This record gives sequence, structure tokens and C-alpha cells, in this order.
Amino acid sequence: MAVNKDSTNRKAIPTLVKNPSLVTEKRAQIVDSAVALFINKGYHQTTTREIARSAGFSIGTLYEYVASKEDILYLVCDAIHDEIEMRLKEEISEEKDGLETLEGAIRVYVQVCDRMQDPIVLIYRETASLDRESQQYVLQNERRITDIFETILKRGVSDGTVRFDGAPALELMAHNIVVLGHMWAFRRWFLRDAFSLDEYIRYQTSLILRELRQRGGEELS
Repeated sequence: MAVNKDSTNRKAIPTLVKNPSLVTEKRAQIVDSAVALFINKGYHQTTTREIARSAGFSIGTLYEYVASKEDILYLVCDAIHDEIEMRLKEEISEEKDGLETLEGAIRVYVQVCDRMQDPIVLIYRETASLDRESQQYVLQNERRITDIFETILKRGVSDGTVRFDGAPALELMAHNIVVLGHMWAFRRWFLRDAFSLDEYIRYQTSLILRELRQRGGEELS
């Protein structure tokens, strides 16, 4: 799992290593190892020594790249959101109208949520273990992902492929779409027995598009 190199609005995680590329590489190893351990054992039951061993580091080497286990959890949350955001932005194309872009973005988003089911559940389960500043940053990451869908919906309003009765309804729909991806992770115990991933995406997208194509019961022309 990649650790984003952009430091804008990000918490400064202490490191003794001066080579930024090496820091990025080694922190990605730490994140990958930590995700597996946090999912299997829980954040509080996992030790930094176990993370170091899983990543192939000595405990001393691990502390050259992070200062605490909380730093690692922060990096884990950051990496999860970065991957989701990156995939969504790749899907946005100037050549497509708002509705077409939305369809593609929903598909890619739910596919990413499927691949990252355990990490998504982990964010919700363990974010409370972060300090207040880090918690706020994680919430801002969630907001950025919602904003991507809100931007796509606004494009649809602008080009006439989407209709909405005001900004609050549009913002609520963006949040609904984000939760649809999370629901695939949270309710997988039922959903995966009832639907294939493609079926889930198709049915949920159909529900969303049906709403977006209507206004007061009148179909878009």
C-alpha cells in the first residue's frame, strides 16, 4: 500500500532518515505489515516489535522511520484514503459528461472498497485510538473523497445530465455514494452471499441514476 508523498496538511511524522525516497519505501513496508496485524489482532494488542518483525526490520530500525505505534496507525489511515482518492481521480475524464463520469467513478470506488474491505473496517474501528489532531485529519480525508463525488455531481448539473433540487440534496447524495462503498465492506457477511460484486455495483448504480434522472417524478429528456 503506497504512502503518499504529498505533505500538504499532513501531520509531520518524525524520522531520523534524511532520504525522502527511502522513508517512503520503508514506511510503505511498515504500513503493509501493520494493516495485516491490526486487522488480525487489533491495534491495542499489536506491538511495535511485532510490526517491525513482520516488516523485516529490527525494532531500532523501525523507530528510525516512526516515533510511535500511533504514528503507524496514522500512516495506515493515510495510505488507505490516498489509494481510494487516487483511483477516483484517475476515473475523472474531461471527455465524459457528468453522468457518465459518475457511473465510472461509482464502479471504480466500490471495486477499490472491495479490495480494501479489511482496511476500511480498520479505519472505523481504530480511528478513536488516534490523537484529536490525527482524528480530524482522517475525517478530512473522508471529506475529500466525498468532495470528489460532489464535484462530479455538480458537473452533471452544469452539463444537464443530472438534476437536483438544491445543494443540500446534492451533498447528501455524495455522502450516500461513499457509504455504499463502505456498506460492501461492513455488511459483507450478508451481501457477498446475496450478490456478486458486479451485481451489487449494477443495482446500486441503477438506484442512484434513477434518482438523478428524475425530478419531481419527471424523467430527464
